[in-house]
Amino acid sequence: MSGAIFDTGALIALERNDRRVVAIARRAAEHHDPVVIPAGVVAQAWRDGVRQTRLARFLGSSLCEVVALDDRRARAAGQLCGVAHTADVVDASVAVLARERGLGVITSDHEDLRLLDSRLNLVSI
Repeated sequence: MSGAIFDTGALIALERNDRRVVAIARRAAEHHDPVVIPAGVVAQAWRDGVRQTRLARFLGSSLCEVVALDDRRARAAGQLCGVAHTADVVDASVAVLARERGLGVITSDHEDLRLLDSRLNLVSI
């Protein structure tokens, strides 16, 4: 693995101490591979930093890169939603970032992401 994109389901699974996602994060740390997370994904998963200590530590680590939805990415995500006839801008931002970085996506939302881009490298959790 040379890095990965985490979607909302992956962050929630990490917070719940899902052994598969924890193992993926551990391997990434051991190999110094970045975990890239669109900012909208953080917004979907984040509810209470006092209760979400595992997620807070993970997001604050040097392993994670939270990427803003800037104008260029926002337009690309919107266009992708239009082409795919869907409205989930956060999923589209995951797909856009995966394309941009050439990384696989750790996801619990395999079907929706596949609709956005059938060529994405998806790892279902």
